[in-house]
Amino acid sequence: MLHHIEINVSNLNRSREFYSVLLPELGYAEYQKWPLGFSYRSGSAYLVFVQTEEPFRDVPYHRKMTGLNHLAFHAESPAEVDRLTLKMKQKGVPVLYEDRHPFAGGPDYYAVFMEDPDRLKIEITADKGVEVLG
Repeated sequence: MLHHIEINVSNLNRSREFYSVLLPELGYAEYQKWPLGFSYRSGSAYLVFVQTEEPFRDVPYHRKMTGLNHLAFHAESPAEVDRLTLKMKQKGVPVLYEDRHPFAGGPDYYAVFMEDPDRLKIEITADKGVEVLG
């Protein structure tokens, strides 16, 4: 069972703005908040976002490098994927692979892919099966 994931972010305010819209829609509630971080919880697992310290901000994140590639969340249905897609687009968040959306993961895989402010890929899928890697 996963306990928590901690992610360093380049701009805490931008990340808080992004995740405060997305995570409550996925059933997460704000859990903790302090000057250099915040967290959201669902059940016993939570996500922590912490401001990257100044000496380490020069190297930007890229999901193709060693480390975390993306976070994938379950949606209750394809309609929920569509609703969240629209809501995030209205907030100015671009959809990745839009030319293949909502089947960018394959013909039987209904999902939306987007990036957070640091370009961490976020996936929201209605598929209850095995995640498509990529």
